[in-house]
Amino acid sequence: MAHATMAVLSAFLMPILLLLYGLGPYLAAAHSPPEVECVLFNEEYMNCTWGSRETLTANYSLYYWYENTSPVVECKQYLQDQGVIIGCYFNQSEIIQFKPFRVLVNASLDGRTLQIPSKRMELQDLVKPGAPVNLTIHNMSSNQLQLTWASPYTRPHCLEHAVKYKSNKDTSWTEHQLKGDVFSFPSVDYEKYYTFYVRSKINTFCGNSQLWSEWSVPVVWGSNSTSKGTVEEQLHLFWIHTVLIPITSCLLLLVLVVLLVRMERVWVILMPRIPNPSKNFDELFITHNGNFQEWAGVPKDVEESFKPNYSENICYVSELPSKDSYEPLWESSNRLPPVMPGALAAPREHNPYKNSYVEA
Repeated sequence: MAHATMAVLSAFLMPILLLLYGLGPYLAAAHSPPEVECVLFNEEYMNCTWGSRETLTANYSLYYWYENTSPVVECKQYLQDQGVIIGCYFNQSEIIQFKPFRVLVNASLDGRTLQIPSKRMELQDLVKPGAPVNLTIHNMSSNQLQLTWASPYTRPHCLEHAVKYKSNKDTSWTEHQLKGDVFSFPSVDYEKYYTFYVRSKINTFCGNSQLWSEWSVPVVWGSNSTSKGTVEEQLHLFWIHTVLIPITSCLLLLVLVVLLVRMERVWVILMPRIPNPSKNFDELFITHNGNFQEWAGVPKDVEESFKPNYSENICYVSELPSKDSYEPLWESSNRLPPVMPGALAAPREHNPYKNSYVEA
């Protein structure tokens, strides 16, 4: 009995323990106090953030100063997320590199002062350069390529780069780190299709920043590429084929449908209907039982006139026998044969051999 009870408790508690174990990091992150994180983007502007709308319970204020050089100043432009202050924006005139930078973030809630801890920062270690641009592939020899690019960062000599590439037959990316802005690819296969990306970060000579830029727009090269060069052109074609053409086709189809519905003449021309005369003859077959004369309203006298008349006199036709086959029509009587009604009496003709007359 005890073993059965333990088995039931184990089966019940095990899913709960696993759930708590899986949610542990998320619960710890939710209850951990926010921290101030500052990033200097391309030495043009800086954002300092300290959480998100879901984690903050009050609107905080930020004060900053440079050690031994400037007074404490409040943030001039706050970053908000649906009315909740989540950070501060610094323009280029407010940024001074190579000087220790400090911030103070606090808020007042129900008579209590809330403060987000911060630490001493060096802005040259917080620089995140912009992504490289103008990636170009050059054919150096029969099997060698050279990849070049440019950087929007104002001091390109302070950058180091990383190049990653992969062919259409590879399963993973290959990455190389470079000091300069030229990458040589010694051996290529013309049967493959290659994709290249580049990103940058501040080198150790100009700072200790560990922030890499975003990956650049890819550049492609190979037998399957429609054009060797930057992917901006391919993205342009992609938008044309996947967005512009379908939308234009749908609009044209919609216009045609409206025209076909609105313009009956066009509809009749494009989609002619086969005439169905059966409805016109319903009365003939239902009411008049197929009597065409009655359905057409033909008068009785006209209908009777079309009926055949079989009361006409019969006309008898006889053939006159040849002279060689004459035979006496009578021998002992001199009576004339009867004349048929309607027959004309022919003149009597004397026969030298017989004393008789023939009447046709």
